[in-house]
Amino acid sequence: MPGAGPYDRDAKFDDSLRPVSFDEFIGQKKSLHNLQIAIKAARKRKEALDHVLFSGLPGLGKTTLARIIAFEMKAHLHTTSGPILKRAGDLVGTLTKLEEGDVLFIDECHRMLPEVEEFLYSAMEDFSVAINMESGMQGRAITLALKKFTLVGATTREGLLSEPFRARFGLLEKLEWYPVEDLVRILKRSARILQTDVDDESAELMAARSRGTPRIANRYLRRVRDLAQVKAGNKVTRGVAVEALHMLGVDDAGLEEMDRRILRTLVANSAPVGLKTLAVSVGEEEGTIEEVYEPYLIQQSFLVRTSRGRKATEKAFKHLGAEGGKDAQPRLF
Repeated sequence: MPGAGPYDRDAKFDDSLRPVSFDEFIGQKKSLHNLQIAIKAARKRKEALDHVLFSGLPGLGKTTLARIIAFEMKAHLHTTSGPILKRAGDLVGTLTKLEEGDVLFIDECHRMLPEVEEFLYSAMEDFSVAINMESGMQGRAITLALKKFTLVGATTREGLLSEPFRARFGLLEKLEWYPVEDLVRILKRSARILQTDVDDESAELMAARSRGTPRIANRYLRRVRDLAQVKAGNKVTRGVAVEALHMLGVDDAGLEEMDRRILRTLVANSAPVGLKTLAVSVGEEEGTIEEVYEPYLIQQSFLVRTSRGRKATEKAFKHLGAEGGKDAQPRLF
């Protein structure tokens, strides 16, 4: 039997660290409070929870919260994602199989095709779907009644959702970056699950470089744990954490190699650089730059967006060792 691939191993590792209830979830206090009140009220009324939309950057806990909602509602969770839903019919089988109160989780729902999104309108609002049995002028459609369910959508690009779709969600929760103290608690919890000894100084160092994101913090912990097992008797110290993060290319500001590549490209040009040009220069997808790298660089004041494109700040020049406004390398243009 073939072994599991790297993606499968990473997914299993992430799943092993996910909290399964509100009691175990750390951070996002405002969203957690709102969800707990809504769930308690729905359970008292013995109704399905209102549809929920989670927005925020990757790795902040949208999928985890969808799982927790199903757990707290004592319901089954059904998962899919926007990119794989190519036509409205792809959802019919799933929707008709949902039992009363079940949770349907659609990840990356902003990437659904318009016809798929529109197909969901009646399902979300009236709990029914219309299926065309014949095409053309004499086309015949049948309406299927659905059991009341909860749709949980997750998006990293809320602005790309149509207003009619967005308006059908009763709960809209935007997840924010985690403060260092919450990430320290998350790392400590993960270390206990992994049976790894992590001291406070090491946990704080990893948390400070994790870009406010639990997924990144746990990824760093995994690599730090590997080094600790090989060199330090499974005990994570500051020295072990620093060495492991250095091996990963993570600097004191929490920047990785792609972040620095983006900044080097911008520093090398006094004029703003367009997104398409930037993507070609660093060898990365435009969407990935916008969704994964740019938000942190902007939040940390390394990069600014202008009407003409992206531009490095004085802080970026200093971080990369460039003096004043001089180019760190020959210009692209």
